[in-house]
Amino acid sequence: MAKNLVIVESPAKAKTISRFLGSDYRVLASMGHVMDLPKSKMSIDVDHDFEPDYIVSAEKKKVVTQLKDELKKVDELWIATDEDREGEAIGWHLLTALKVDKKKMPTHRIVFHEITEGAIKDALKHPRDIDQNIVDAQQARRVLDRLVGYELSPLLWKKIRYGLSAGRVQSVAVRLVVEREREIMAFKPEEYWTVIGNFEKKDRALAEREKNFQAELQKFKDEKLAIVNGEQAEKVLKDLEGAEYKVMSVEEKEMKRSPAAPFITSTLQQEASRKLGFSVKKTMMVAQKLYEGIDTGSGQTGMITYMRTDSVNLSDLALNMAKEVISKHFGPQYALDEPRKYKGRKGAQEAHEAIRPVDLAMTPDMAEKFLDKDQARLYELIWKRTLACQMKEAILNKVGVDINAFKGGRDTAYTFRATGQTIVIPGFMGVYLEGRDHEEEEAQDGEKILPKLVEGEMVDLKNLENTQHFTKPPARYTEASLVKKLESEGIGRPSTYAPTITTIMTRGYIEKDGKALKPTDVAMVVTDLLVENFREIVDYKFTAEMEEQLDSIEEGKTQWVPMIRAFYDPFHKNILEKNETLKKGEIIKDETNEVCEKCGSKMMVKLGRFGKFLSCSNYPECKNAQPLEGANGVSVEKKMTPEEERAVADLKAKHAETKCEKCGKPMEVKMGRFGPFLGCSGYPDCKNIKSIVVSSGVKCVKCGEGDLVERRTRKGGKIFWGCNKFPKCKCATWNKPVGKCEKCGGLRVVDKSGETLCMECEMEKKAPRAKGKKKQAS
Repeated sequence: MAKNLVIVESPAKAKTISRFLGSDYRVLASMGHVMDLPKSKMSIDVDHDFEPDYIVSAEKKKVVTQLKDELKKVDELWIATDEDREGEAIGWHLLTALKVDKKKMPTHRIVFHEITEGAIKDALKHPRDIDQNIVDAQQARRVLDRLVGYELSPLLWKKIRYGLSAGRVQSVAVRLVVEREREIMAFKPEEYWTVIGNFEKKDRALAEREKNFQAELQKFKDEKLAIVNGEQAEKVLKDLEGAEYKVMSVEEKEMKRSPAAPFITSTLQQEASRKLGFSVKKTMMVAQKLYEGIDTGSGQTGMITYMRTDSVNLSDLALNMAKEVISKHFGPQYALDEPRKYKGRKGAQEAHEAIRPVDLAMTPDMAEKFLDKDQARLYELIWKRTLACQMKEAILNKVGVDINAFKGGRDTAYTFRATGQTIVIPGFMGVYLEGRDHEEEEAQDGEKILPKLVEGEMVDLKNLENTQHFTKPPARYTEASLVKKLESEGIGRPSTYAPTITTIMTRGYIEKDGKALKPTDVAMVVTDLLVENFREIVDYKFTAEMEEQLDSIEEGKTQWVPMIRAFYDPFHKNILEKNETLKKGEIIKDETNEVCEKCGSKMMVKLGRFGKFLSCSNYPECKNAQPLEGANGVSVEKKMTPEEERAVADLKAKHAETKCEKCGKPMEVKMGRFGPFLGCSGYPDCKNIKSIVVSSGVKCVKCGEGDLVERRTRKGGKIFWGCNKFPKCKCATWNKPVGKCEKCGGLRVVDKSGETLCMECEMEKKAPRAKGKKKQAS
């Protein structure tokens, strides 16, 4: 019979650890937290040092009973929960729920960074007690979040809409997304032009591709040249007619590039998003499985170290292992003489370790045999990043060439710049390169080879290209870039990023548009209220300072009750005050000029579960309600992109003579959520609108009756092509139709690369469909 009971959080972790221990040890799972604050009330006694009223969760009573029964059969108890704050708190709650008397039952706390036989047996040799400072830090976070959520949320219900919630970290994350959206909305695109010269080196011995290169016009009279309109671009081209081109200078310099640090939680989430397309939540779920253990054929074992960490340290064992693997698989010339050490951020848990494979000798090819697809991809990412950080730096040769235009032997003062880059020694870049958030940045990592050019050399111009561009607004946050921003602001910790993003999405504050995060109307309204009335709750610096205070509690430098008291007293006073002074009508500017077509009363803006809408002010006598877009039959115009502006300009010319069939006034082209439409210029007296149908000129290949016309999705307004006989015919495709295939009768479309293909007999061969995916058009 076992003499020792070891308690962990999950069955998978229990299964792996039990493999390494003998029959003297019984390993069981608590299934996470066994005690928590009940959801039905705040359960914090604010008058008695914020004492939390924890209870054994209803769904955990059976687990606790089972653990109590097992405890009676053993001599010693070992708490082996995760090594972070949450794991420490779970262990503390276990001792409380099991009513452990330490005087009668020897109780130990063990921690480890990886679930391997060596790590587990070493942890058993170095037990400790539950660290009350770590427990207090976790308890302070829990109490703080409960106070904010349970006092602020009812205010939002009363003043905005029932069911809303606010949180100390989640509301800051929402504010970041809202402020970025407002930057985008306020952004005004500015026109600019580029002039690119396609040049050729005068050397017949070189192949065509070896002597061709591009250079961009960048200076005029040694000053940066900004071409802001087409007229200026045409003038430049005219000035350069008949010019000859001479190389004025060639600069070459050797640059060294060092690898990124090994993964911590936030960087793993970012890279998995960029390279694998994983959500933050999915990354942590897959990493958890790799950490807790996989059956490798010879038994269950952990594949990676603990995945919730902010330390960039690697153990001496891992460093030695990395050197051996690099020398074996890539050659000793790529290995470092001395290990490369990285410096973590302020406040990082340096006693912990970065995320790495527990056995670097286990290559991705070897691991792939017993991992599923997602596990294999994430393991490979971690393996490569770990090795790369201990490989020699890359050496790059960067070249910059200035070329001036001459006419009649006179320098026109127009300077073109050509840049090139070659990789002299790939070093770590041969194994792994950190992803970038933008394609332009990623392009900087590859090679761009220029022909060998020398100062004074004449080069031939093949042609000049002048291209119109528009400046772009800042990109919306993705999950990866939001995690990066939260970390840079010091908001949250490794264990909080994924739950925070999941929460703000499930509660309807943030929507996904592809990978981009977009705030809802509710998010906008709630953020405005919090910024104006509870600034400290959504203040970046204040939230970061709170995190530092929690770190200080963990280190034993600060007491948690005075810290909570200093926050709560002014916060609670403000809640009471705003309950009395805030008026619902002032939060949502609800007056409009719209008139209810049913009863003649004014329409008002209301905020519902799915955002803003128009409701009759005579409610409940009149129950007329309409979407804010499409109210009274008139779509609200949206801000147009430069491309949409050009499309609307073409449509305005086409419909310049179109008259309203109801009142005879001219119809105007407008841009709504679902694309361009015609609205009567006599609005609001005449509310006539008409859709503008953009036809592809292609007959539907499915029904043979309708035409394939441009349509837009209800969510996001994305363009697709569908049969105008819908809903009778549901033929649809994302690609623009161009005709009928002569071979099979299928639909020919233009794909993303600009190539024309048949969706039935050609596109299938080019890119086979994954199992279970539907055809685009049928």
